[in-house]
Amino acid sequence: MAIRARNKRNIDFNSSSMSDLVFLLLIFFMLTSTLVAPNAIKLLLPSSKSKTMSKQSVTVYVDQNNNYYVGETAVGESDLQREIHIALSDVMEGTVVIRSDKSVAVQYIVNIIDAVNEINKETDNKHKVLLATSNKK
Repeated sequence: MAIRARNKRNIDFNSSSMSDLVFLLLIFFMLTSTLVAPNAIKLLLPSSKSKTMSKQSVTVYVDQNNNYYVGETAVGESDLQREIHIALSDVMEGTVVIRSDKSVAVQYIVNIIDAVNEINKETDNKHKVLLATSNKK
């Protein structure tokens, strides 16, 4: 009399659920990576050989249409000083980085420097201004 077990164990591995999971993760990472934009304002920076690195407190952009942006917020020339002052309100010695398109006239950059100098006079702080450039090839 041969005794057999009624419940036989199936030792096969079904990988279909694992491939579905990997496929869903791939789609998730592809979608989220396209949403991340480090510099939302597209600029052609002037080129330079110098490499000055600094911890930036505020970034001011000037695009090819001579529009100002403090961070990601569009700002008019009349509100430029006020917006930079608000962004630098909790910093004693901050750095304002100017990211300007290379086709922008120098006067627009000087307007930003004047605004920071006025803030320094009013608050007796020592904020610095740097002009961002790309690497010269």
